[in-house]
Amino acid sequence: MRCPFCGYTESKVIDSRPIDESERIRRRRECLKCERRFTTYEVVESTPLVVIKRDQSREPFDGNKLLAGMLRACEKRPVPLSVLEEAVRQIEMSLQNSLDKEVASSRIGELAMEHLRTIDEVAYIRFASVYRQFQDIESFAQALRTLQSRQREQAEVNA
Repeated sequence: MRCPFCGYTESKVIDSRPIDESERIRRRRECLKCERRFTTYEVVESTPLVVIKRDQSREPFDGNKLLAGMLRACEKRPVPLSVLEEAVRQIEMSLQNSLDKEVASSRIGELAMEHLRTIDEVAYIRFASVYRQFQDIESFAQALRTLQSRQREQAEVNA
């Protein structure tokens, strides 16, 4: 860290403490040349996540947009907002941890459906019907059959 007073590049940390709910670290430093003290702040730099939409346009990832879609799917269902917020947080973390700077909207939709399947099956079907753009009754019925077969498999595992 360069000293703001003399420009020397070596300093020692005298005090270090988290601030802003541990989002940043405040460090009190002392220059090893002029011995003056100064404060620095350390922040984790996050790489912005870009969503590639179906029409190949790109836009920044917006967790609120994902939450709004999941809320619409859960309308009039007994699903607490906190559960959906946690699902969105997990999805965003999963995308950030993948180290890809760009992610297809289809991947986000699949992750949302995985979470909704475990949260509320009706919300899952609602979300899937919009996301997958079912063109006819048969494609909708196929999604229901898939959900039912997964339920049976889960019941057999739990038995």
